[in-house]
Amino acid sequence: MRKSPSDYEMTICNQFDRLCKMALKGEAVDYHRHMAYLEKHEVMLSELSEHEQNQMFTEDEYSVENQWFRVMDYDIEVKDTLIAEALLALSERKRDVILLSYFMDMSDAEIARKMNLVRCTVREHRVRSLELLRKIMEDLM
Repeated sequence: MRKSPSDYEMTICNQFDRLCKMALKGEAVDYHRHMAYLEKHEVMLSELSEHEQNQMFTEDEYSVENQWFRVMDYDIEVKDTLIAEALLALSERKRDVILLSYFMDMSDAEIARKMNLVRCTVREHRVRSLELLRKIMEDLM
């Protein structure tokens, strides 16, 4: 024969039941709040743009692999091997004009002052050098 619980035991059971339900309800609220936060602040990797994905990693760069050119008082680093090879095929003056113009962002007038040349001569060197570089690079490819 089964013994029925006393009123005191039933009260304790009901209190424990209520406490468990309140704890579970609080956990559910915390869980939903956390999921809402994640939904608002997290993005799936597949949804990132290519630019954002490229910002998530780094590549080691070693200057040993790059070509260095000494122009006037400047040490200019060229990281692209194809461009470096093409620059080596130019005459020194044409190479210096290209390096100062495109790697040091100097104007033709600034280059002319540095190299003691006329500005239109610098422009002519730059234009012809670009044509030569294009031909050289096409041949190297």
